[in-house]
Amino acid sequence: MSDSEHAGGKGRRKPITARELARLIGVSQSAVSRAFTPGASIAAELREKILRHAAEVDYHPNAIASMLSRSRSNIVGIVVSDMQNPFYPALIEKLSRALQQVGLQSLLFNIAKGSNLEHQLSAVRRYNVDAVIVISATILSGATLRWVTEGRAAVLINRVVDGGELSCVACDNIAGGRAIADHFHQLGHRRVAYVAGLAHTSTNLERQNAFITRVAELGMTLGGHFDGGEYSYAAGRRAALEVAAKGNIDAVFFANDILAAGGIDAFRDEAGLRVPEDISVAGFDDIAMAGWPRYSITTFRQPLDEMVQVTVGMIEDGSCEPGQSATIRRLSGELIVRKTTGPFVSR
Repeated sequence: MSDSEHAGGKGRRKPITARELARLIGVSQSAVSRAFTPGASIAAELREKILRHAAEVDYHPNAIASMLSRSRSNIVGIVVSDMQNPFYPALIEKLSRALQQVGLQSLLFNIAKGSNLEHQLSAVRRYNVDAVIVISATILSGATLRWVTEGRAAVLINRVVDGGELSCVACDNIAGGRAIADHFHQLGHRRVAYVAGLAHTSTNLERQNAFITRVAELGMTLGGHFDGGEYSYAAGRRAALEVAAKGNIDAVFFANDILAAGGIDAFRDEAGLRVPEDISVAGFDDIAMAGWPRYSITTFRQPLDEMVQVTVGMIEDGSCEPGQSATIRRLSGELIVRKTTGPFVSR
């Protein structure tokens, strides 16, 4: 090992620059840049020559330097504020892969609860990102979202903001809430309950109001409405114990699957209730955990792949650029019936 490559990496040879590569080959620096830019105007023979020499000396373009020299960065900022919900890591993974497939890279901004929002969000504005995708930013107001996305293409996923200034892509939560109520009714349940995550969010309000309205239309009784305070396993457990203490509830709709998982464990392990023999449980999202044998949750599946496809499509076609009319896309989901719901048995 040479002195320049000794242990610890200190003194390693600096990467060759575009200017040095150009001087080595005997071409202009702009020719090197065009050789590495898809669709750029450059003779095929010259591109091949530059790429061959670049491989020999292990040259790679500096994406950050290139970004700073252009008006576009090909980077999309993804803002999320609820990573404890398993639905969001799954969404981010699919979203980042879909962006890569169209030549875009993603930069994640995880906004922690209780943090200084202005300080964290100012970083989003400082970076030269072409677009911003906000994933159910439950702690951000509409005004804050508009400030963060000002001057950039922007799409909000899994939440709808009033005012018509931001394009939104969301599951049809209203259809989902009604489908859960219909399912409970078909099973013979007549006294049901609802467990909210974050009560004030558009996602929760749509599911909640649709469910409660449909319950009334079907002549069922809302035996309880409980606020979990957050979308978490622990919140689901706490809410389920409140449901059990109230008694005389046939079925419970939890606002999402992670709440439902906590609720199921509390019913079985602490309240001594059998699911679904004593009480039916339904969730929303269809996260991977919902299909685990321990849970096998009846749920309303969000069309994750379609949500990603529509969002990336908006960024590609420019329909979410500043100055364009904001659009709201509500996509159809699907009721998935598993083992946590069953026919009502008089007790």
